[in-house]
Amino acid sequence: MKYFLGVDVGSSKTHALIADETGQCVGFENAWGGNHQVVGYDGLLNVLQESFEGACKSSGVDKGQIVGAGFGVAGCDFLSDRDAHLQEILKLELSCAVEIINDGLSGLISGTSHGVGVNVTAGSSNNCRGRNKDGKEGRIVGNGMMFGENGGGLEIVMKALHAVNHAWMKRAQPTTLTKILLNATGAKDEMDLMEGLSNNNYHLFPFVAVEIFKAAEAGDEAAKEIVQWAGEELGWLAVAVARQIEMQNDAVEIVQSGSIFDAGEMIMRPMRKVVLKHLPKAKLIRLDGPPVAGPLMLGMQMAGVDPYPLRAKLIASAKEIIK
Repeated sequence: MKYFLGVDVGSSKTHALIADETGQCVGFENAWGGNHQVVGYDGLLNVLQESFEGACKSSGVDKGQIVGAGFGVAGCDFLSDRDAHLQEILKLELSCAVEIINDGLSGLISGTSHGVGVNVTAGSSNNCRGRNKDGKEGRIVGNGMMFGENGGGLEIVMKALHAVNHAWMKRAQPTTLTKILLNATGAKDEMDLMEGLSNNNYHLFPFVAVEIFKAAEAGDEAAKEIVQWAGEELGWLAVAVARQIEMQNDAVEIVQSGSIFDAGEMIMRPMRKVVLKHLPKAKLIRLDGPPVAGPLMLGMQMAGVDPYPLRAKLIASAKEIIK
């Protein structure tokens, strides 16, 4: 029996998944985030080893039985990052062909029908990658608000901070977002919040976006505006990348991946409106499996196996094994 490995390294978690040649997932392990921009290359190696060894142990598969491996890695953003990442992967001592991609391509591989289209990822931050049938790729920088790329958790929380500050300085009306940010940081009041954030004594994290969605559902106007803005921004990411790969007039598949889309229609509706205005033939698809399925399918491709006939079984069995 031949086996394949996929590893998805994110900023907050890492998943390793092993499947056999029938498309059955047989081993899984998770670890902390491994983005080298956050934990360094030593931290990346630690999560690679922990997740890979755990997946092998849970599956009973020896590393020598693995014939293809794919790695989707947050922080592997540019060609100049590739060699350093591959050096850490080599320390796993795999004897098979391996490939590494930015994690923004993971959902494109597993979420589209044939690996062609655009993937918009919105989790802790955001990313967007695309590829057409000729292999031409499109992308954004993938480093958030600094580059005007918005729609992920961190950007949503930063927008909430703007709204809270505007309410405090009397530029805007009061908002329930103020209480949310005070609770999230433990600040006593608005002045304490602003002082603490300015001096790095308080910190705001992407998961606070969940509370902002709840505030929008409850009718807070500032929160509703932020969610609308985030959805539109994610739509523009898709439009921009589709233009780069010259698919703006095609029935391009747009994959929505990441935890932000768990908010449902309140984030998807404004995104859909922007996408369909500029990409009228586009088909929007909510990623129906774990992101690690993408690197796993890449690993199969590295072994010369077409993973798409097995895609449904891979995803179904991955859902079963990943709890």
